[in-house]
Amino acid sequence: MHELLTAAEMAEADRRTIAGGVPGMTLMEAAGRAVAEAAAVLAPEGPVLVVAGPGNNGGDGLVAARRLAAEGRDVRVTMLGDPARLQGDARIAFERWPGGAAPAADGLPEAALVIDALFGAGLDRPLAGAAAGIVAAINREPRVLAVDLPSGIDADTGADLGIAVKADATVTFFRKKPGHLLYPGRGRCGRLTVADIGIGAAVLATIAPRAFENVPALWDAAARPPGPEDHKYRRGHALVVSGPMARTGAARLAAGAALRAGAGLVTLLSPPDALAVNAAHLTAVMLRRFDGAEGLAAALAEPRVRAVAIGPALGTGADARALVAAALAAPAALVLDADGMTVWSEAPEDLFAAIGRRVAPTILTPHEGEFGRLFPDLTGRPRPARAREAAARSGATLILKGPDSVIAAPDGRIAINANAPPWLATAGSGDVLAGIACGLLAQGGAGFEAAAAAAWLHGAAGTEAGPGLTAEDLAPAIGPVLRRLWAST
Repeated sequence: MHELLTAAEMAEADRRTIAGGVPGMTLMEAAGRAVAEAAAVLAPEGPVLVVAGPGNNGGDGLVAARRLAAEGRDVRVTMLGDPARLQGDARIAFERWPGGAAPAADGLPEAALVIDALFGAGLDRPLAGAAAGIVAAINREPRVLAVDLPSGIDADTGADLGIAVKADATVTFFRKKPGHLLYPGRGRCGRLTVADIGIGAAVLATIAPRAFENVPALWDAAARPPGPEDHKYRRGHALVVSGPMARTGAARLAAGAALRAGAGLVTLLSPPDALAVNAAHLTAVMLRRFDGAEGLAAALAEPRVRAVAIGPALGTGADARALVAAALAAPAALVLDADGMTVWSEAPEDLFAAIGRRVAPTILTPHEGEFGRLFPDLTGRPRPARAREAAARSGATLILKGPDSVIAAPDGRIAINANAPPWLATAGSGDVLAGIACGLLAQGGAGFEAAAAAAWLHGAAGTEAGPGLTAEDLAPAIGPVLRRLWAST
């Protein structure tokens, strides 16, 4: 259940299910039952207030109200809009509810639980007027359960449409929506439950969604355990390019992470002035000197080299750009991080052209600032749309980093990462992510799957290391994460 459905795709899933012979009221009854069950858990006693909207989200809330009342709960309904104007299944749900509905207002009756059944995933415009006032009133209540999605959150982007409900829990149906995982929507949902309401897997197959939650089922082959006959070369040789003497730590972080992520051997390529510094800090990671772009090209041309990461603390001058150009021309899979992208800020089309000539996978790992330098015309657009367009334009798999990192493939697939703890926001964390991706590429992972696996492992390692972590803590935490991952497969 890692597929994500946009609001339009969810509406299409409903439509196709109904066209296939399942009455729409059957779906609404199942949805309302799931909401009622969640309400009973969130607030086992005390009065319940259902705030219903004029569409099917309100109908789901009305079914929940009827079911809770049948269990002896004190339930009241307040409604936005005239109940006489309800249509379709929502009207049937209202007619089956015996308690009537008071007009919704800014001041809500006291309740142990408020069920937000105003708009859900169908909302596509900012809230204003009476609706905005009601949302503000809901947010003053002590406990809130949202139906499908907190009202005021865009289902496709997670955007706050002016004002949005802050829920303690949310019940959604069939599949999650992107807005459940993207901020600020993710921060508004509380505990999220996905309820089965009777939409079949065959319907999902006909819709063929292109967005996914980033979970191991999406990429498990890219982070497989080694086989009994594997050896270090079969597991892959990864190279990481070091910056100059005063900027070597970032590349060492990446190299250590590549080794922990499963590459059979990792070599740190060092310019001459940084050899002594790097040698003083390395053990399992090997060290090799290179001299300029020609020396780097020679090292990358060796047939056993499967992947290279370049960019962490590399520098942004002409010499650094020549090094990145050499890496782009090499046959190995490539991770471009940090300065490896920034050196192309004045001519991103040259970078994209070089990627287009490559056969092996290329992964770009920009944070928001780096993204804006490569794709200035895409800034301001929702993160999924930006990442998709950037991947298609560049020809690379993209990890648009953040608390809700979006991984995008040139073919239009995206994955949204939801396991990264806030304490990953520390210097060097991104270098570790680049190294994990490089290590997975060295083992033969495809670009999208390796990037998605890297983002998930990075988040899981952050959780394993815990609050107060520094970037040095992340690579050692990968081992316990992989141990648990492989034990569950």
